[in-house]
Amino acid sequence: MRETCVIGAGPAGLAAAIELSKTGEKFAIIEKAAVPGGLAKTYSFAEPDGLVFRADNGPHRFFSKNPYLYEFIGGLMGERWIEVKRQTRQHIAGKFYDYPIKPVQALANIGPAKTVRMVADYCVAQARYGLMKKPIRNFEDHVVAHFGRTLAEFNMINYTEKIWGVKARTIHSDWATQRIKGLSVGFLMKAAVEGALGSLRTAPLRTLVDSFYYPEYGTGLIYETIAKKLEDTGNPVRCNAFPTKIRHDGKRITGITLSVEGRMEEIAPDQVIESIPPKEFLKLLDPLPPEEVMRAAERMRYRDQTYLFITLDKERVTNDQWIYFPEKQIPFGRISEMKNFSQKMSPPGKTSLFIEFFCFEGDAIWNASKEYLLGLTMGHLERLGFCRQGEVRESYLIRQKKVYPIYDTEYRSYLDPVKRYLDRFENLHYIGRPGRFRYNNQDHSLEMGIMAARSVIDGKKHDLERIGSEEEY
Repeated sequence: MRETCVIGAGPAGLAAAIELSKTGEKFAIIEKAAVPGGLAKTYSFAEPDGLVFRADNGPHRFFSKNPYLYEFIGGLMGERWIEVKRQTRQHIAGKFYDYPIKPVQALANIGPAKTVRMVADYCVAQARYGLMKKPIRNFEDHVVAHFGRTLAEFNMINYTEKIWGVKARTIHSDWATQRIKGLSVGFLMKAAVEGALGSLRTAPLRTLVDSFYYPEYGTGLIYETIAKKLEDTGNPVRCNAFPTKIRHDGKRITGITLSVEGRMEEIAPDQVIESIPPKEFLKLLDPLPPEEVMRAAERMRYRDQTYLFITLDKERVTNDQWIYFPEKQIPFGRISEMKNFSQKMSPPGKTSLFIEFFCFEGDAIWNASKEYLLGLTMGHLERLGFCRQGEVRESYLIRQKKVYPIYDTEYRSYLDPVKRYLDRFENLHYIGRPGRFRYNNQDHSLEMGIMAARSVIDGKKHDLERIGSEEEY
């Protein structure tokens, strides 16, 4: 019987493993970290008085156009998968804006003068990019073309530059088409009016959906449940395990040297499904890829994150699941109140905030101490009326590398040769946000894992590149 090695127990890897297990395929799944779940894990913090708080690795919500995924997760979770009414906001220029947009509130906040400027700029953009056919070369061009300069700078260009730490004109327009597909002023207004009238007929884009599904003990519960099912079937996730060398003959992966809790093992799998960042994966290959492929991989860059999780002696801070802070003078980009996803994320009468800072590994925010970030944060939270220093129970610092692949304006010139090289291997399937250098949502990663497993089962490679490319997303 053929055997598959699944490297990486994030959403994509775990979905691949559980799909393989359904058909009795022989496989092994390994994970470098101490626990599975990848970027979708849920942290659990037990405090000195015995109370337990939970937090996801940033806000996660489940929405998909694929019915199979709902059956897949619903079958795993049962009643532990709850539907949540979405409430999110943006904080801009001292005011809060509901998202999806409420036109009356937005116009009242913006004021007539700025509204007129937004409308005028939108008309100018339609003339320049529509009638005069000005080319869209980057993210800044894209959002200006679709929303006008004033609205684009109001909450898109600034937040995007805050996330990536680079100018919007240096980011590829693919970032916009991937993250805000189909979104425009016309679509927003149509959806807002229909929503206000209670007659929504416009198919909701991902960014506009007003409800989502969520596991009652955090999104990591999905992956903990998959890992438990794999263990029950005799295929446990082997944590603290990673490849140190991957041998090949130019067409196939022929052998892998693994480090498993410090012990070295040799395996020779028939198929390999992996979610290692390409730059790291290529360095493991023996023999190494051609120099031009290695040079291309070296140009891949990522944005990292630092998280501050604070627990509070307070019933609730807001009613929002998460709030965006696009302006650069506020150091954090987003906060999430976990009990607004599920009451079981915090003890009764208590709440918490998960605060996200975008950074690069080694910069000032990445290297900052917990105490410094807490002090930096609390001044803004107190000014906003969210909480006071005296209400803070505990604080926790978390650092996460390689959260967002950076789509600069030249990224295709180095990603494409890397993919062409990897595609040469008949028995290799690279998946997930890390493996494909693509900012997947959780459902897309699950679907990639499932389709990679189907490639093994069916004996032919399915097209993973198309997943998540549908315009309706």
